[in-house]
Amino acid sequence: MALTQTHVIVPHGRYPLNGTVWAVQDSTQVHEGIPPVAIVLTIIFVWFCLLGLLFLLMKQRRYTGFVTISVTGQGLYHTVQLPPGPESGAWAAQVVSQARSLAASAPPAIA
Repeated sequence: MALTQTHVIVPHGRYPLNGTVWAVQDSTQVHEGIPPVAIVLTIIFVWFCLLGLLFLLMKQRRYTGFVTISVTGQGLYHTVQLPPGPESGAWAAQVVSQARSLAASAPPAIA
C-alpha cells in the first residue's frame, strides 16, 4: 500500500485518496515467562552451588497476534496485517494518522 497526494495505490489498483476511511487495530498480546534454557541451567548448576537458582530470574517476552491497517473508500477495501512487536502498534497508529491527514487535505477526485 502506498500513498501519493491524491491517490492510494494497492496491489489491485489505484484509487482516489479523498473520502477514504482509515483504521488501525492492534491485536498484539505479550506473553512473559521463563525460557527453557533457564530451567535447564538451573537444574545443572543447582548441584554445584545455590547460585544456579538465579537463572530462574531470566524472563522471555513473546509477542503474538498482529496489527491490522485497513482502508475503505469508493470501490476500495484493502487490509494489511503486520507482525506484532513492541513498537509496531505505535508505528501503525502514526502511519494511519498521517494517512488520515493526507486524506482530509486531498482534492476531490475528477470523474
